[in-house]
Amino acid sequence: MKPLLLKVSSGPAHSFSVRRDVLPDINNRWHCHPELELIYFKKGGGTQFIGDSIKQFKAGDMTLVGSNLPHYWRFDDVYFDHNGHEKVEIIVVHFCENFWGDHFLQLPENKLIKVLLERSKRGLQVSGSTKEKLTLLLEDMLDTDGAERIIMLLKALNTVAVSNPVNYLTSIGFKYDHNESENDRLNNIYEYSVRNFRKKIYLDEIAEIAGVSSNSFCRYFKSKTRKTYSQFIIEIKVGYACKLLIENKMNIKQLCYDSGFNNFSTFHKHFKQVTGKSPLMYQKEFTKNP
Repeated sequence: MKPLLLKVSSGPAHSFSVRRDVLPDINNRWHCHPELELIYFKKGGGTQFIGDSIKQFKAGDMTLVGSNLPHYWRFDDVYFDHNGHEKVEIIVVHFCENFWGDHFLQLPENKLIKVLLERSKRGLQVSGSTKEKLTLLLEDMLDTDGAERIIMLLKALNTVAVSNPVNYLTSIGFKYDHNESENDRLNNIYEYSVRNFRKKIYLDEIAEIAGVSSNSFCRYFKSKTRKTYSQFIIEIKVGYACKLLIENKMNIKQLCYDSGFNNFSTFHKHFKQVTGKSPLMYQKEFTKNP
C-alpha cells in the first residue's frame, strides 16, 4: 500500500518550510512526502506510526523522518474536544535533501550530515541534550528569515549528526509498495485500531474496514507491515500502557485492564516482549531519566 503522497509548500520566499501547528488533525493520516521532516511536539500526545514502528508520543518528543518514509501521528481523542482544555502545539520543519544544491552534501565538511540524512530513512528519535538544543533552534527559526534561517537548519542537523547514540525507529528491512489504488486502506485500519484496541477486534470486523475478505486480511496486513495484526494490536496496547505508567495515575494492575489486556500475566509477558523491561522497571527507569 502507498501512503498518501503529501505536497509540502515552502512559500515563494523560502527554500524550506517551518511552521507552528495548533490543530490535532493537520495531516492526521498515514502519509509520506519527498521532504525530510523534523517535528517537535510542544503540546499533545497520542500514537505514533513511522514505517513499521508503533509507539506513544508525548509533549517534549522530537523526531526526524526521512524522505518518503510513511508516518502518522494520531492524537488522542481528548485533543479533538473543542470544549476541552488539552491543547496541541507542534513545530515542524520540511526540507528537501538537496535544497541547498546538488553538491553541498558532497563537501567533506558535511560528511556527518550526509550520513544523518541517510540514517533518517529509518526515522530517528531525538533525545537528551540534543533535543534541548534543537528546541531552542526551532523556536528561533520560526521568526527568522534570510540566510540566518538556513544556518539555523544546518546547525540543527549538525547537532543531531554529532550526537550519539542514534535511536532508530523502523526496522532495517522496512519497505512499502507503491500501489496507488490502496491509498486509504492502511490509514483506515490504523484509525479503527487506535479507536477500538481496548475491546476485542474480530477478524471479519477489521477485514471489513480494510475492504478485503477475512481469509485474505491477515496475509495482506503482514505483507504491508511485516507483522501480524495481533502483534500490531499488542504493540498499540503496550504503547498505551507505557503512557499510563509514565503518567503514574493508577496502579499497574489497573492500567493492565485499561490498556485492553484481559489478565495481568498476559500483560506482563507482552510488555516485556515489546519493551525488554517489566512494567515496574520501565516506570522506574522513566522516573529516574525523564
